[in-house]
Amino acid sequence: MIMLKSRDEIAILRIGNRIAAEILNVLSKEVKVGVTTLELEKIAECEIKKRGAISAFKGYNGYPASICTSVNEVVVHGIPSYRKLEEGDIISLDIGVNYKGYCGDVSETFAVGKINEKKRKLMDVTKKALYLGINEAKDGNRVGDISNAVQTFVESNGFSVVRDFVGHGIGKSVHEEPQVPNFGKKEQGPRLKPGMVLAIEPMVNLGCLDVEILKDGWTAVTKDKLPSAHFEHTVVILEDKTEILTQI
Repeated sequence: MIMLKSRDEIAILRIGNRIAAEILNVLSKEVKVGVTTLELEKIAECEIKKRGAISAFKGYNGYPASICTSVNEVVVHGIPSYRKLEEGDIISLDIGVNYKGYCGDVSETFAVGKINEKKRKLMDVTKKALYLGINEAKDGNRVGDISNAVQTFVESNGFSVVRDFVGHGIGKSVHEEPQVPNFGKKEQGPRLKPGMVLAIEPMVNLGCLDVEILKDGWTAVTKDKLPSAHFEHTVVILEDKTEILTQI
C-alpha cells in the first residue's frame, strides 16, 4: 500500500531530510586521502545525535552501521571499516536518519583526490540521471516515467543501470511502497499523486549491470569489479510542484 503523507507529516519529513542532507554535507568535507570509512561513520554518528535524530540504517534488518560507505566497485551497502581512502577512489556516502518517527535518506558519490576521466563521467552521468528522474516525478505521471528517464540517459552514455536495487517510497519506514526502479517503460507503474514521498536513487555501473553480495551479507559489488556510482534525493510530490527534501 502506498501511504500518502499529510501536511503535518511532510513538515516533519522536511526537517528529517534536511538533517540527512546536512550530515552528508559535513561528511563531504572529510572525504580525503588517508581517512578511513570507519572515521566517517563516527563523524556521522556524532552529527546525527547532535541534531536530535537516530540512524535509520543501524539495526535495519541487522545492518551494523549508521551509514553506508561504498568505495569504487561497491555499488551499495558498504560497511564502514578500517579501509583508508586512496587517491583516485570514488566513494558513495548513503545517510539515513529517523527524526520524530519519520525517515530521511540521501546519497552522493564523491571523488577522493584526482580521479580518472572514466570515473568522472560515471559520476556526472549518474548525477544528471537523478535530476532527469526527479523532473518526471510529478503529479499525474507514473513511476515508469521516472524509471525510463534514468535508464534512457544512462544507457545512451554507455553505462549500465543496476537492476538488483531500486528507489523506494519513504516515511515511517526507510523503505515503503512503491518501488522506484531505475529502468522501465514510460506510462507504467503506480500513478504519482500529491503526498507521495519517494527516494529516487540511480545506481550506475561503468561496466556490466550484474552485482554480487559479499560474505558479510550486505556489501554489493559489481561482478566485473569496475566502479559504480550512486546518487539519491528524497522528494515529495505536491499538487503544484515536486520538492527536493534533501537539499540545503
